[in-house]
Amino acid sequence: MSTIVDRPGTPWRGDLPCMVLLALVTLATRGVWFGDPVADFDEQLYSFIGWRMGHGELPFAQWWDRKPFGLFAIYGAIHALFGPSALAYQLVAAGVTMGSALLTFRLARRLVGRVSATISAALMVMLLAAYSSYSGQSEVFFTPLMLGMAVLLVDPAHPHFTRRALWAMLLGGLALQVKYTVIMQCIFFGGWALWVEWRRGRSLPQLAGIAALFAVLGLLPTLLVGLFYAVVGQFDAFWFANFASFFERVAAPQGRWAPSFWLGVAPLAVLAAGGLYAAGRMARPAPLVAWTFFAGWSLSALLTVLLPGTVYLYYYAAMAAPVALLALPLLDSRGPAKAWPGFVLALLLLWLLALPARYQQSQDERAATQALAEAIAPHVSDSECLWVWDGPTALYRLTGSCVPTHYVYPDHLNNALETGALGVDQLAEVERVLATRPGAVVTADTGMTLRNPQAAAVVETRLARDYRPALTVSLHGRQVTAWVARSASSAPATTSTSPPQQ
Repeated sequence: MSTIVDRPGTPWRGDLPCMVLLALVTLATRGVWFGDPVADFDEQLYSFIGWRMGHGELPFAQWWDRKPFGLFAIYGAIHALFGPSALAYQLVAAGVTMGSALLTFRLARRLVGRVSATISAALMVMLLAAYSSYSGQSEVFFTPLMLGMAVLLVDPAHPHFTRRALWAMLLGGLALQVKYTVIMQCIFFGGWALWVEWRRGRSLPQLAGIAALFAVLGLLPTLLVGLFYAVVGQFDAFWFANFASFFERVAAPQGRWAPSFWLGVAPLAVLAAGGLYAAGRMARPAPLVAWTFFAGWSLSALLTVLLPGTVYLYYYAAMAAPVALLALPLLDSRGPAKAWPGFVLALLLLWLLALPARYQQSQDERAATQALAEAIAPHVSDSECLWVWDGPTALYRLTGSCVPTHYVYPDHLNNALETGALGVDQLAEVERVLATRPGAVVTADTGMTLRNPQAAAVVETRLARDYRPALTVSLHGRQVTAWVARSASSAPATTSTSPPQQ
């Protein structure tokens, strides 16, 4: 006889211990970075633009990037409510991750008991952290929207399936405003819903009408954003940043796969392969239609990862939720191996996260960033700007400096892959910024991406002539230097972990 722990469908009161455990896992895998303004790279830009939206400045018009408006709006709302610090968006992201864990748990309970569902949801949380979504990456914010779509669509026998499908498409439209590459998952969900409608006896004209309605609902949020930009006279800026520039960016030499990815994708590959093997050889998942749905979703999430011409390992965070559900046959405590595969995999993944070491690294990096900000602040102001050629975008806010360019994210002006994708000549913009004589310039000894050699040469020449190093710190495995004008009087310094002693 099955116990209350293992029996699907038992009232939610018994789920409370599982929820508490998932909350602890969420805090353990994300709390390491709470308050770290340089925990990762991209969210520094999202945070900056969201913060500036509170001052009436718009993405694409004042600050350039190709992420959707909705992502910046999320950050704008967070900073409007809770202040401009990194801790604000990191706490919200932790809450959102907890919501994703609960949705994963709910979906898993369709196939397995509480123990296995909790392991599946915990693996999802750890996979997000493993693929760099431990702070504020866009994957954190679109994952619950994808899970919401799955909750609405997983049951083809639901009496209100059509209505739920319409709501799901609207959720997909909101997810597109967080990251456009989720379109591959939205296409899968839409196709699944149409297949269900066909199985229910819908005629081809009816299916065509439903498909058209799905498309309208999915595109509605983006259409509304485009309309807003048209009203304020910035539609061209919106269109170029969101769509045209995507096709003008050059693919990296690695393309969609780098040799280092073999090890990097191992956690996802083991879970996916284990789930597929267990479904065929250990225990047939029931209901099979739900597990098939998770398998199709996993494949569409892989297509989301591979859609851009250049793929980075952190993109694989998009697969965290569907793969955690695909693995359910392996995790099922009612199978021949009981719950042991799930426990072992969870412990291995937790070990791979190396949280104690990452905590110390985060402490060192926030101290180094504070040292940079303190070294730069006396040399910049509202009229004499800092320019981050390569380094933390967060320094603009931390130093209270103005920004000398529309392209606030360093990668846009130093990355050779962006040379023809900005709407301006990259080298000319670098020369224009240097002509404004920034009060301070930040550089790094190695690039995170392939650098534009002509732009790099211009920067190096100007630094050698007009600037001198004030401070060098170790940050994310690179030596990051703050340069100040030669007229400044402070002496050069170097630190790897903390501000220099005065």
